[in-house]
Amino acid sequence: MTDFRRVLSVLAESGIEFIVVGGVAAAAHGSPRATFDLDVVYRRTPQNLARLVAALGPLHPSLRGAPPGLPFNFDVQTLKAGLNFTLCTDFGLLVLIGDIAGGGDYDALLPHSTLQAVHGASCRFVDLDTLIHLKRTAGRPKDFEAIAELELLRDATDRQQ
Repeated sequence: MTDFRRVLSVLAESGIEFIVVGGVAAAAHGSPRATFDLDVVYRRTPQNLARLVAALGPLHPSLRGAPPGLPFNFDVQTLKAGLNFTLCTDFGLLVLIGDIAGGGDYDALLPHSTLQAVHGASCRFVDLDTLIHLKRTAGRPKDFEAIAELELLRDATDRQQ
C-alpha cells in the first residue's frame, strides 16, 4: 500500500519540482475513487533530476513489474536517458512522468496547476479541467469512468461559485 503522505512529503521537502496528476489529483478535487500509486509530472532540469535521485535513492526505487534481480540504477544518467518511470519504493508505488499525453511536460502543465497544502507540505496539483482532459486523452476504460465523476464534481463546484 502506498503511503501517499510520506511520498509527497519526501518530494516536497526535497525541493523537487513536480505536479500531482492521476488518482491522487482526483482525490484532491473530491473524488472518492481509490488509487494505489502516486503519479507526478516532474521537471527535467539537471538540478531537479539530482534532487529526485538524492530524495528517492534512500527509498530503494526499483522498476515495477521488472523481474527480480534485474539491474536498475536510479541515478541522474538513467533519468536523463528515460522519460517515464513506474517505480516501487519503500513507501509504495510512484510513477515519474516526464511528459504526459495531452498535457506535455512540467513547464507546459505548470499554468494548469495549483499549490495546495497536503499533510503539512505544499504540492502542486493539476487543475480539474486539465485532469479531465488528461484522462480523456489517456482513453483507458478506468479513465472514462473517472471522467464522468470528475465532471460532476466540476459542475457542482461551478454551481457553488
